[in-house]
Amino acid sequence: MAAVSLRSDYSRHVCAPYLGVIRKMDLPMSTKHGIVLLVVAGIIATSTAVAHLSCIYLGPQCYSVQMAPQIIIESAQAGTLLAPLGTIVVAAIFLIFAAYAFSAAGLVRKLPFLKVVVNVIGILCIVRGVLPLQLWLRHPEKVSQIVLNVGLTWLAVGLCFSIGYKVVRSGRV
Repeated sequence: MAAVSLRSDYSRHVCAPYLGVIRKMDLPMSTKHGIVLLVVAGIIATSTAVAHLSCIYLGPQCYSVQMAPQIIIESAQAGTLLAPLGTIVVAAIFLIFAAYAFSAAGLVRKLPFLKVVVNVIGILCIVRGVLPLQLWLRHPEKVSQIVLNVGLTWLAVGLCFSIGYKVVRSGRV
């Protein structure tokens, strides 16, 4: 008589609905890794948008800490619309990045031009990450630790977009 594993049957049919993993349960492990990479990229992009938006509430010091251009800091100090409107535009861009990351992961509906946009976002983030890195390698005195860390973070986000989407697409063939 063949042994029946109640544990696998139990976890598949009873626990999975409560964990919210029914849709993703039967995917190959590499696809799950790709989804995780895309979700991480989306969370970082969303967090960046929230951090930028917090400057509208917190004021000029927040813009300064987040290394905004001097004209934006002066706008915040003077109370003109340039700082908040610019902040909203930048935050919207990061939220679009997040939406495409979540769409590529299959968490929200497929957005238009998904393949092209996700690849462009990945390239932009990688370039954004490599620029301070290459400057640091050539002239370390010109790059602060914060700028280097932010660059490395965006390099990682770009790799999450690019590798995550490639892995997810290869699993959806």
